[in-house]
Amino acid sequence: MIMDGRLLDAATTGDAVTMKHLFVHDPSVLLGTTPKGMNTCLHISSTRGHQGFCMDVLARNRSLLSAVNADGETPLLTAVTSDHTATLASFLLRWCRDLQLSEEILKQDYKGCNALHHAIRSGHSKLALELIAAEPALSKAVSEEKESPMFMAAMRNDADIVEKLLEVPNSAHVGACGWNALHAAVRNGNSAMVKKIVETRPWLAREEDRCDHNTPVHQAVYGNKIDVLRVLLEHDRSLGYVLTSDDGTPLLSCAAYQGQAGVARELLEHCPDAPYRRRNGWTCLHEAVWREKTDFVEFVLGMPQLHKLVNLRDSNGDTALHLAVQKCNPKMVKALLLHKQIDVTVINNAAVPATWNLSGDDTNAESLNWIEVSMLMLKADPRDETSIYNLLEENKEKVTKLIRNDIRSLTQTYTGNTSLVAVLIATITFAAAFTLPGGYSTDAGNEGHPIMARKLAFQAFLISDTLAMCSSLAVAFVCIIARWEDLEFLLYYRSFTKKLMWFSYMATTTAFATGLYTVLAPRLLWLAVAVCTLTGLLPIVTKLLGWPILKLRFRFGQTFKILKLRFQLGWTFKSELLDMV
Repeated sequence: MIMDGRLLDAATTGDAVTMKHLFVHDPSVLLGTTPKGMNTCLHISSTRGHQGFCMDVLARNRSLLSAVNADGETPLLTAVTSDHTATLASFLLRWCRDLQLSEEILKQDYKGCNALHHAIRSGHSKLALELIAAEPALSKAVSEEKESPMFMAAMRNDADIVEKLLEVPNSAHVGACGWNALHAAVRNGNSAMVKKIVETRPWLAREEDRCDHNTPVHQAVYGNKIDVLRVLLEHDRSLGYVLTSDDGTPLLSCAAYQGQAGVARELLEHCPDAPYRRRNGWTCLHEAVWREKTDFVEFVLGMPQLHKLVNLRDSNGDTALHLAVQKCNPKMVKALLLHKQIDVTVINNAAVPATWNLSGDDTNAESLNWIEVSMLMLKADPRDETSIYNLLEENKEKVTKLIRNDIRSLTQTYTGNTSLVAVLIATITFAAAFTLPGGYSTDAGNEGHPIMARKLAFQAFLISDTLAMCSSLAVAFVCIIARWEDLEFLLYYRSFTKKLMWFSYMATTTAFATGLYTVLAPRLLWLAVAVCTLTGLLPIVTKLLGWPILKLRFRFGQTFKILKLRFQLGWTFKSELLDMV
């Protein structure tokens, strides 16, 4: 039955007088619903928070507490999900409890959420505790997203609700993506909540999520939650030996992934022989080197129980030194080489020693790190001098190729921009030749001649304008030829083009200054000359003063690093090995 419009307005505004008047004439009017939402007047008044109206409606028809709208919501659910206070929801809960309407209290909406889900999500902690006390079975419901009330409370760090739910036998603890309430507590770093959950339901500490196969213990390590990890290990030391089911990732590898030396130290204090290797042989030292976590590498090298990791190989036969050389990280290479148990002669399954990993490093081919790593490896194993020298020669070829490519790319950009400026200057100077300062004479016998033809400044203007136009056209022509992509041509003519372009710019500036001289008043002459001169000389002065300073700074930085490298490695090596620096 469609709801009477007058009743709908009364429910919306909380007009109990109109509702009573309509009920007197037709008691069945209260059973009417909205056309599409299937909401009764009790639903409508619940969303508006009209407690007095709801009380008067229930006094006349209690069956409306069981009415369900199109979203599967009872008036109690509607009241909990509304933006008003939880007072009305608590009022409706008492009515349901007094009438022993357990099914109405346990009712779930179309998403599988019940009143307890919505109370926790809305932050109504007091109402949530009241719901648990009134109907403990609410704690067993799981939503369509696989979220239990306990999981939602743990995610929101509501310790009181979690503690109350733990007292309910068989209360659900699952969460989205395979998480559970302990995952959520670990995520928030709540050690007290973690302790209560693991003491009540210890098996949750070994449950993995569906996405990354991480247990709550792995999550504590990834998140650097040292206090949480301590609580878990103090409760059950065996949790430190848990591996993931997919690739057997140990906790030490998780710590190495994030470079968390503190959490690894806490783990080793409780489990001195904690696993350090995946099923493919990839150790936590491999992980730290590959992720370039230098602090964790130094931590592993400083732990006596982990010294054997230095020379361990993965499924490809690579040691941590292979990876450090491949990463071209001098700091990590040096730290590994300083370890007393390091073996630089280890070869992988392809018979490749660590040094040879430099040959495939194109990205760092022209870096000082590459040189420093090669020198460190040479000092560690002088017998491999020939191989390293060959690598340096190969690297020279790579650097040369990279430089040639860079020159070609930069020169193409340079010629494109230069040609644009040259064409603009040529256009301006060409136009200036036909729009002479002062105009043309109309006197008899001198028709068409420039008025200021006999002035020295005008003659200087014509000469400089002509030079500017010719030089800019020459620059544009050279830039067009440069598009042939002949590298030698580009290298040879680049300097010539730059000088010719500066000449064209200065000639244009001179033409502008002399042109102004012929038309401006004497008092403005020196201002015009000064502006034009500064405009032309400023870029040159900047280049003359700035470039040597920048070049000196660059040279000083390179020289300092070379001297530092020579001091570290000694002075007995062949000088040609450092030529590339």
